[in-house]
Amino acid sequence: MIEDIRVCPGTLKEGFNSYSSSCRKNVFFNKKVDHILPYKSPNRSEEDNEKFIENRKRISISGVQEKLSVTLDRNKLKLTDEGELGKYILKPIPRDLKLVDQVPANEHLTMQLASQIYGINTAPNALIFFQTGEQAYITKRFDVKKDESKWGKEDFASLAGRSRDSHGDEYKYENISYEEIAELMKQYVGAYQIEIEKFYKLILFNYLFSNGDAHLKNFSLLETSNGDYILSPAYDLLNTRMHVADTFFALKKGLFKDGSVQNPIAKDFLRFGKTIGVKEKRIDKIYDSFLSNKTEVHAMIERSFLNEKAKKGYLIHYNTRFKVLENR
Repeated sequence: MIEDIRVCPGTLKEGFNSYSSSCRKNVFFNKKVDHILPYKSPNRSEEDNEKFIENRKRISISGVQEKLSVTLDRNKLKLTDEGELGKYILKPIPRDLKLVDQVPANEHLTMQLASQIYGINTAPNALIFFQTGEQAYITKRFDVKKDESKWGKEDFASLAGRSRDSHGDEYKYENISYEEIAELMKQYVGAYQIEIEKFYKLILFNYLFSNGDAHLKNFSLLETSNGDYILSPAYDLLNTRMHVADTFFALKKGLFKDGSVQNPIAKDFLRFGKTIGVKEKRIDKIYDSFLSNKTEVHAMIERSFLNEKAKKGYLIHYNTRFKVLENR
């Protein structure tokens, strides 16, 4: 796979055997970074695995999937040392899932679909490879400034006053809905009318691309240079149905705070837009944008780094959800 690259592992544009100039500019500060990491897979090298184990002790970002802290030293990526600020998050192949070796390519494809086809603001990202050929997903941290200070960032578990100590192990999922996230946005976001459209778009995208893990910690507000807060770039977008038999929504109450919709149809998403305050004309425009790019979606799936079996599965999930949305 490493020797046979024909599309940019960042943008999925054809005609590249490594990162394109636009990917390097967006993800790697315009530096000529290699698409091969200076490490072997932790599953294949005991020496490198020790480095990864030590690195995991330092990263503070929560989540089930393994995450490693990485930074750039000139134009070389490396694991952060103690006391060093990471500018990237690296996710190797996880464990204990179906099609587990396809997870990095799945997340990369899903993030690129969101960004390139639907215009969703996403964390800059790319696919990268260990020396032994295994894939990993790498994403640039959007909360780190150029001077290595940090922007303020609050996820919605924090904004809702929820933690494992206060609400138990399922605090990210239980007894809350996407409508209630919108209510929190109204409370904390000054430019609510602009940002709620972005949120609505993200909810539609997560449904269409079977992201069943869009929980409270996978939505955040980010500080701007003016000191106010807006919806952060999207992150952790993944077709989870490829790997687990999950439900339509990560939040147990679903779209609405009364918990009435668990298996949604098209009219539920239209009603959801009105409920959270998106203007009707804008609802129609945003909704229609998800029904007009089928050819481009199919082409990007085909160009992705998923294997052939995974491409077929991804396409089946997408086409199934697409039929639901187009039946308005």
